[in-house]
Order: sequence, then C-alpha cells, then structure tokens
Amino acid sequence: MTRRVLTVVGARPQFVKAAAVSRAIRETDGLTEVMVHTGQHFDADMSDIFFDELDIPAPAHRLEIHGGGHGEMTGRMLGAIEPVLIAEKPDWVIVYGDTNSTLAGALAAAKLHIPIAHVEAGLRSFNRRMPEEVNRVLTDHISSLHLCPTRAAIDSLAREGIRDGVHHVGDVMYDATLFATGRAEKASNILDQLKVEHKKYGVATVHRPDNTDSPERLRFVIDYLRKQAATQPIVFPLHPRTRQTAERLGIAFDGLTMTGPVGYLDMAKLLHGASAVFTDSGGLQKEAYFHRVPCVTMRDETEWTETVDHGWNRLWKGPDFVVRRDIDEYGDGRAAFRIAELLKR
Repeated sequence: MTRRVLTVVGARPQFVKAAAVSRAIRETDGLTEVMVHTGQHFDADMSDIFFDELDIPAPAHRLEIHGGGHGEMTGRMLGAIEPVLIAEKPDWVIVYGDTNSTLAGALAAAKLHIPIAHVEAGLRSFNRRMPEEVNRVLTDHISSLHLCPTRAAIDSLAREGIRDGVHHVGDVMYDATLFATGRAEKASNILDQLKVEHKKYGVATVHRPDNTDSPERLRFVIDYLRKQAATQPIVFPLHPRTRQTAERLGIAFDGLTMTGPVGYLDMAKLLHGASAVFTDSGGLQKEAYFHRVPCVTMRDETEWTETVDHGWNRLWKGPDFVVRRDIDEYGDGRAAFRIAELLKR
C-alpha cells in the first residue's frame, strides 16, 4: 500500500529541510508526496531559488499567504490548508521547525484527525516571548511522530510528558549541507562577486523579531556587527524585514559588506569559506558547525545548546567559547531516510 504524505512548508529554512526529506521520499518505495507552500516567504530570492537549487518538486498547492500579524497569518493559513487536506486525503502531514506555517499545518491536520510528523521536534529555547517557541511547543503536543535531531530534544519532550512516537533521527540540515556543499563549490562564485578571500571574512544574518522589531535592539545589533567589521569584512545578506525596518528608522550599514538574500548554494559557499558567523538564526548556528566555523549567536538563548557545550557557538553576551569538540548526535547524513522509513512503517 502506498502512503500519501502531505508536506507543509512556507519559510526558507523549511525548504532546505524539506529538500532532503523529499529526496528520501522519492527514493523510498511505498511513499508519495504532495507539497503545500503557504507563501510565508514569497520573495523569489527567499523562496523560488531554493526549489530550483535544491531539486525540490514544484509545490502542488501555493497558498500565497504572507504579511499581517502572527495571529492573522496563522489563521489565514489554517483556513486555506484545511480544504487542501480534505481534497488530498493524506495519510501523514509533515511539518518542519517552528514557523506560523508549521503551527497552521499541524492544527489543520489535528482537527481533521490526520497524524502529524514534526521534523525538529523537541527543541526548546525556554523563552515564551519568541513566537517560534510557542509554535514548536504547541505543534509537539498535537503530533504523533516526533522526529528529533538531538537527545536533548528527546529529554525536553519527556519533561513535558511526550514519550510515544519519539525518535532520534539526526539532523536533516546535515543531510542538506552534505548535498549542497559539493554543488556550491562548483556552481557559486559569490566570493569573487563580493571580493572577499577564503577564511578572511565573517558572515552575519539578522531576522528574528526580537532583534528587528525594537529600534534600540536593532541599532545595538548593527553597531555590534560594525565593530566586528573593524577586524575583517562582514558579509551581511539582508533579510527583507530587517531592510524595511532599518530604512524606516534611518539605520545605516556603513562598514558592512551588504547583499540581498542569497540562495542556498551561495550561502553554503559563504559559510564554507568564512572565518566566523554572527547570527540570530537557529539553523545557521548548526550550519556553521557543519562547516566547522565558530558562531556567535546574537540572542540571549539558543535551542542548539550542544553547539555551545561543544565550543562551536556562544551567546554574544555570554561566556567565551569553551574547548571545541565534535558533536556526534547530528547523525551521519541519513536523517531524511530514517524519517521516510518511519513514515512508511
């Protein structure tokens, strides 16, 4: 019997994770996939380029929902996803990470009694002010299959009473990094375009509402990056929300090497050649480790505590790096195939 899997994605990090799992689904007998793109990230540089570069099948459904507050966006997505689920009749709904698309997809499935598989289940920052934290906690509590990247994630679920359907599969971002790095070395000329030299520049990204919604906080972040740029160039791919806020507040980016959003292959090339990463992104903290580049997280907490414990990451206002060690729990690059086998079983 063929099992029908419906995947809900909407934001840039989800495209990367879904690319790895989609490839595994296509190579697993007995599974077929339908993809739904909510439209949360709708800019071509934040969306379409990822489908092209990472060999992701074109979404069967594009909902084109973006903008508005968190509640409004999530509600519109919920209303649009429900009729798709009724029409497609999937055996599983897969959701990724912690965005509004994640929660909307999970809620729509739960109300129709369709089992949910949550990729990156169990992550916790323990900061309920973050919309992402609320999304991931609620999604975990209505999911049937919890696909955890780390043992710490399993422990977090157990503390909340979630023990059934919990699996340590490894990190699909590692799968994606292995796939993309070889392609990026051949296809990307981003270093030449930006006139930066291998291991002689840093990479920065800023997009979290905690950093972009407060004028004082955003000014502090940009000042911090300018100080880092005093010792080496800092390449700063600018998220559309960060750009809009900075323009409204009159915040300049003097001294930083600015660029628009970059594709996944260009980012893989940038990360591989960087000497340091400065970010508020969850995914980029891990990707920095995959490329063995030290990372400074411009937040007051992180979901990926093992990157700090193993010396590859630190919080910008916290202690310095500890002695570096390899992290063994992200897996061997086969997390996506473990997920496909679990869905099949």
